[in-house]
Order: sequence, then structure tokens, then C-alpha cells
Amino acid sequence: MRISELSRRSEVPIATIKYYLREGLLAPGRPTSATQAEYDGTHLRRLRLVRALIGVRGLSVSATKEVLGAITAHGGEQHQVLGLAVGARPAEDGAAAPAPVPGAAEVDALIAELGWEVSPHAPARAVLGETLETLRSLGEPVDRRTLLPYAELAERTAVLDLDRLRTSEDPLEQAERALLLTVLLEPALLALRRLAQENESARRNA
Repeated sequence: MRISELSRRSEVPIATIKYYLREGLLAPGRPTSATQAEYDGTHLRRLRLVRALIGVRGLSVSATKEVLGAITAHGGEQHQVLGLAVGARPAEDGAAAPAPVPGAAEVDALIAELGWEVSPHAPARAVLGETLETLRSLGEPVDRRTLLPYAELAERTAVLDLDRLRTSEDPLEQAERALLLTVLLEPALLALRRLAQENESARRNA
């Protein structure tokens, strides 16, 4: 396909595609003349992933390039691809663990009690710890015991997520779908929870 078709199918402007080509985020197309090239499905999948990493995860161009390189290097290892795509694993091997955050010890204890295998780089660790600290500072007696039944529900949701990722063996498509199923689906899951709360309240007060 020509670059115009690549732009139409990916919904990425031609000028942006050319910028990604210059920065090495996309491999060059197959030259057909001195000024034109042909692109294929691999370019389209990679371009969609680039758009997701920059637009959804908010990564810089240089960070996106690092993540893409790491995803390609790990091939079809779904666990590694998922971690790289959502930021739970660093793009560079051997990266130092992040500094402890408030509530980190309790989060570690919760993860251990559940028997979960979670990277120390997972951003959700810090979010969970900080949320626990904030709730307690506002007088809400929340601890890891309170979170256990919610964690069990989250575990079942994760099974559904990962089952959907199995539909593709292409690492670029896996990474794109991982971003969609984690970052973009989260508002829908929150909305469903709000609707369920309203329904349960109506049921109890009927």
C-alpha cells in the first residue's frame, strides 16, 4: 500500500508517519521509485501500536522506540509483551527497582497473601499504596484485608483479559490489544461498577 493508504487505514496523518519513519519507529517501506515506497500489514500493525503507546500510554518518542525494540526482541512471549506494553516491566533489562512509596509494605503483603507474581516495576503497586494511605488519612479504615475480595474479583477479570489476548500470536498486535484491554477498557469497567452499585441499591431499598 502507498503511504496515503497507510495513513487512511491507520488514521495517522502522513506527516506524522514520515516523522515516525525518520525517528526509526517504523521500518522503511519497499522502494518503488526515487520518491515512493510500498508498505504492508506489518507497518500498519506497528503504526497502530506506536499510536497507542504515544497516545494512550503517553510515552515519548524515544521511550516508545525502546519499548518497541524490547517487544520485538521478546517475540511472542506474551507475558513479557504484556508487561512491556502496560509499563509493568522496564524496556531495559536489569533496571533498578523503583524507590519505595507510601503503603508499599502493605501492598507487598497483599500480593504475597494472594500468591501473585507481580513485577516491582508495576505502576499499579504505587497507585494502590498511595490510595490506601489517602483513604486512611481521611478516616476510612481500609487495609489489605478489605481489599482481598476485590482482588479476587480483579483476578477473574484478568483471566478474561488474557483469554482475549490469546487470539493473536503477533507480538505487535498482542501489545496493542494489551493496551486497549488495560488502559482503554478501564473506564468501561468503572462504569459497569457504578451501574451495578445503583442496581444493588435499588434492589436493597425496594
